[in-house]
Amino acid sequence: MPNYDDLKKKAKDAIDTIADISVEAYKIAEEKARILARRTKLSADITREKAAIRRLKVEIGGAYYDLHKSDPEEALKQSCEEITASLDSIAAMRREIEELKNNNADACCCDCGEDAADAECEVVADEPAAEDDGSNDTDE
Repeated sequence: MPNYDDLKKKAKDAIDTIADISVEAYKIAEEKARILARRTKLSADITREKAAIRRLKVEIGGAYYDLHKSDPEEALKQSCEEITASLDSIAAMRREIEELKNNNADACCCDCGEDAADAECEVVADEPAAEDDGSNDTDE
């Protein structure tokens, strides 16, 4: 029959072993969590730095275009020409919009032949005039 003191000693030794293993496992988990947190923070910092670089590159490109659009370096000549062509196209489209607004300002909405400013047309007289607030216009 086992001795009570022997059982007590074996139980105490087992508890001490489990406690030692638990402390060691906790230390390992704590270190891994610390490393993971640092890696996550560094990854976020890298993402933030890359975004700053992209923003600065765009600013540099805009500044370069503004300074050298008439005489760019050979490597950037095609890009500058494409930007200039797009800006010219936008300006032409905006001029056309203005011409359409000006030419159509006095036309009646129902094509009855009446002058909208005279309010002879029943459609114009019954409906309030819509005003263009420019909210649909976009900049470059």
